[in-house]
Amino acid sequence: NVPEDQADKLLLESWGLPKAVLEKYHSLGVVQMFEWQAECLMLGQVLEGKNLVYSAPTSAGKTLVAELLILKRVLETRKKALLILPFVSVAKEKKCYLQ
Repeated sequence: NVPEDQADKLLLESWGLPKAVLEKYHSLGVVQMFEWQAECLMLGQVLEGKNLVYSAPTSAGKTLVAELLILKRVLETRKKALLILPFVSVAKEKKCYLQ
């Protein structure tokens, strides 16, 4: 569970994302995360590029965790990222979404 003094970490705006990115998520109705998603982002040195392995049921929100980690790293390091997706249709959808 997210400690009470870090409850603000459930809000997307707490993660230092640019305004344009936050506006895009907000337009899609995504304003905050589930507790487990914030916990993933707060584990160890995940935000500094260390590995993270997590599992959740279909449609539980795994993609949001991956997107936030990728976006933060790309914006902070100015390096490219590789996102591997299982189907061409999902890849096309994410390409449009992330642009």
